[in-house]
Formats: sequence, C-alpha cells, structure tokens
Amino acid sequence: MGEVVALLVVAFGVGIVIGLTGMGGGALMTPALIFLGVPPTAAVANDLVAASVNKTVGAAVHWRSGSPNLRLAAWLTAGSVPFAFAGAFIIDAYGASGDPQAFLKVAIGVALLLTAGLYTVRMYLNMSRRVRVDPRAADPVVRPVPTLLVGAVGGLLVGITSVGSGSLIMVCLLLLYPTLAARRLVGTDLVQAIPLVVAASVSHIIVSGIDWDVLLPLVLGGAPGTYLGARLSSVVPQSVTRRGIATVLTLTGLAMLQVPPVWVGIIGAGLVVLGPVVWGLVRRAALSRDGSRRGRAGAGSRRTP
Repeated sequence: MGEVVALLVVAFGVGIVIGLTGMGGGALMTPALIFLGVPPTAAVANDLVAASVNKTVGAAVHWRSGSPNLRLAAWLTAGSVPFAFAGAFIIDAYGASGDPQAFLKVAIGVALLLTAGLYTVRMYLNMSRRVRVDPRAADPVVRPVPTLLVGAVGGLLVGITSVGSGSLIMVCLLLLYPTLAARRLVGTDLVQAIPLVVAASVSHIIVSGIDWDVLLPLVLGGAPGTYLGARLSSVVPQSVTRRGIATVLTLTGLAMLQVPPVWVGIIGAGLVVLGPVVWGLVRRAALSRDGSRRGRAGAGSRRTP
C-alpha cells in the first residue's frame, strides 16, 4: 500500500510540473520511478504507456483548435516511429550480453543531461524569438530530410529511455523552423508525439510487459496533477520553474551516472547560486539586442518616403 501511495504522490507532483511548464514527463517520471525502486526496464515501459494516454489528451485539444502543422508532423512521425519501436528490442539484445538495468541507468543519465542542456537552449530560443515571430505568418516550407533525421534520433532516444519527446524534438524544430508560430510548434510536437510514444510503448509491452501496480497510479495521479499545474501556470513564475527543472534534470542525470554525491552537491550549489546570475546576464543581452533591432527597424521606416 505504501508503494502505491508513493507512486500516486510522485505522479501527482510530476503532473503538476507538466501542467506548469509543458515539459514531457519522461525526463522526470522515469528517474523518479527508479529512485523508488522500480527496475529501469519496468520504469521506462510503464512511463511510456502512461505518457501515451496523457499526450493523447493534450494533442486532442490542439487538434480541435487547428494548430498542428500536419505535414511537418507526418515527416517527423515517419522518422520516429520505426526507431522508437526498435528501442525495447535494442535493450533486450543488449541484455543477452550484458546487464540491461545498468545499461539503462547510464543511457537515462546521459539522456537527462542532454535534456537539461536542450531545455536551457529551448528557454533561450523562446525568449529570443518572442518579438520576431508573427503568429499570422504562413507556415515555413517543410524540409523532409532533416525533419526525418530529427524524428529518427528523437524516436531512438525515447524508445530506449522514454526521455526526449518534449525536449530534443522541440528544440530541433525551433532551429529548423524558427518562423513557425509557437502555438503551431507545440501542437505539431504533441501530435507527432502520439505515434512516437505509442510505438515505443507497444515494443516495451511486447518485450517486457507492463506492471499494473505501477501503471495505474501513474495515470490516476498524473491526470489531476497536470490539471492543477495548468491552473497554476498563470500565477507561478515560469522562468523560475523552468530553471529549477533544468537544475533538477542535471543533478538527477549525474546521480544516474553514479557521480559521487559530494560532486553532485557541489555542482548543485553552483547551479543554484550562479545559475540565476548567468541567466539574468543572458536575458539582459538578448533583450538589449532585440531593443537595438527594433530601434534600427523603426529608424529605417521613418527614413522611407
């Protein structure tokens, strides 16, 4: 009973974070399950199945509003689904010659550090593009080959670790399609994430099955948590929350890689103390550039006869 309560509490807490920030739960839920004693293979499998339910709800909302770029989502899906489906079989093949649990811990640790870095990049790109993207502008032309490659790399990462669908792919989309409006960007990412996560979860069910004692608390605790987080998103400072998540992901990734606790603590203290200072300087520089750009644009329009 105690384990079920712990899973409900963790799922509820992760759901709040998802509702507040829109960040995918794999980067938070999978390591949380491992720290609760769930084997890494079971943690990945059950988290993927729960994510396939939660992402479907979010994608349905965006589908009804007409925000996704369906052609872009189709190219991403074509690249991601085969590689996501292969994830569980890659883990199973490794298990024939090594320890799949140890392999997954290392893979998840690396994925978390990558996610933390990409999440920081995503915050910077969102901040710097805020004044440049016209939401009424036409969608950019889809670039099939790089889009397929983004889907393939993201699908493989999700298929093995359950981490990456809301971080790696989103950042790559920001870089490939900087003029795509934020609403359509989020909608496209959510729509392509459904077949991606479903393919990964199906392969994990085939290879290792699911544990209903773990899965049900994830769904029952995560749904109300996500709803509450969404309600709180208008009153909780997003910048503070997101910087905190990047710090947590970094420290969790280091712990997964078995970095000595002393060094994890030192790095954590450095991120907490120096992180806000560095981010403030970066933000000030970005806003200064935007102000200069708008000033030049205004001067040019005044000189135009």
